[in-house]
Amino acid sequence: MRDGGIAGHNSSMDVPLTAEIHRDGEWFVAFCPEVPEANGQGHTQEECMASLREAVLLLMEDRREDARKRLEKENALLELV
Repeated sequence: MRDGGIAGHNSSMDVPLTAEIHRDGEWFVAFCPEVPEANGQGHTQEECMASLREAVLLLMEDRREDARKRLEKENALLELV
């Protein structure tokens, strides 16, 4: 991996994702169709959206780390998009 590769690089990329929001009693619940594993909840729509954003970010960080570990073993060149 060369300097500025995936490890330790804090890149920002704006990618619009869809939030599907439902009301469930006193809760708002949101899902992201593009990232089906991500969901959020909150007592307000704003809390729910913040929770969903955090879930998406955590999933992407986890997937990036898994990919980095796998690709380093293959001696692949790693770059952030």
